[in-house]
Amino acid sequence: MELLQILQNRGSVRTYTGEPIPEEKLNLVLQAGLLSPSGRNRRPWELIIVREKETLAKLAKCRDHGAGMLTGADAAIVVFADPEKTDVWTEDASIIMTSMHIMADSLGLGSCWIQGRLRTAGDGRTTEEYVRELLGVPEHYKLEAILSLGMPASHPEPKKLEDLMTEKIHREKF
Repeated sequence: MELLQILQNRGSVRTYTGEPIPEEKLNLVLQAGLLSPSGRNRRPWELIIVREKETLAKLAKCRDHGAGMLTGADAAIVVFADPEKTDVWTEDASIIMTSMHIMADSLGLGSCWIQGRLRTAGDGRTTEEYVRELLGVPEHYKLEAILSLGMPASHPEPKKLEDLMTEKIHREKF
C-alpha cells in the first residue's frame, strides 16, 4: 500500500473487539517507532508497553476524559522522553508516536493517540504524575502520550483527497 493510501485510511479507533494483538504485529509497531528520526539522532524516548488488563484499567484514569478506551485495549505504548538529552524532546516523542500510529493502522490494528503532556488526571495530579507513579518512571522523564492498541471493532471511513483543506497551503508567502 502506498504511503498516501495508508494516511488516507488511518483514523483513530477507540473501540476494540477484545481479540489479542499478535505479538509479531506489536513488534512491527515498535520497530516502526524505533526507526523514527529524531533531532541530532538523540532518540530521547523511552517506551513502556502495557498489556496487563488491570494496569490498562488504571491507565484509563490518567486523564479527566479521553483515555477510557484503554479499558478495552489489548495494549498501550506509553512514550516518555528525557528532556536532558535534547530541547526538542516533544517533537521527537511526537514523531515516534506518529510512526507507531500509522504503522498500527497499516497492519489492521486500531490505535488512538492519548495526549498526556499538559493534561490532568481526575484526582488533582497531572497526567504525567499519575502515569509516572503507576509505571515507576524516573522523575526526570517527561510524558508525551499514550498509544492505545487493539483489534478494531470498527474503522473510520478513509479520507478523500478532494476533501483535503488545500486552503491551508500557502506558496511563497502567507
